[in-house]
Amino acid sequence: MQIEIVPFKSSYLKGVLDVWNEVVIAGKAFPQTEILNENTGNDFFMSQSFTGIALDTTTAEVVGVYILHPNNVGRCSHICNASYAVKSEFRGNGIGKMLVIHCIEKARKLSFRILQFNAVVASNKNALSLYESLGFIRLGIIPGGFLNKDNVYEDIIPHYFIL
Repeated sequence: MQIEIVPFKSSYLKGVLDVWNEVVIAGKAFPQTEILNENTGNDFFMSQSFTGIALDTTTAEVVGVYILHPNNVGRCSHICNASYAVKSEFRGNGIGKMLVIHCIEKARKLSFRILQFNAVVASNKNALSLYESLGFIRLGIIPGGFLNKDNVYEDIIPHYFIL
């Protein structure tokens, strides 16, 4: 497997939708409840400040994706936010780490000053471990801030990283 992070193009849409919607359907990490289709998905990924695709260049398979965009507007628009997804059968191979590192570099190039995660779900131990290993700072705990697909509320842990 040879992974390269490339910019989103509409030709990658089907693979990106497979990765993204897998996480949405699982209902344990993303706040979205509705899956994306070809129309809504293309608009969504094109509207981001940047959408990065983890592509296995040996097979041309999309194995991961991230989105990067401002976290707020105006006087807070220098703070960005991102979401990451790796296809389930490829998790544990360092692809998530590649996506986050690429995202940090891209955020700097886009002149953002802080990368903030608003809602890292407390049970997402792999993400928590990854973010901490890369130097992200926990901001605290928001009790019951995330509603899992099974209607159980779970804590979220916001993080930030100074770019």
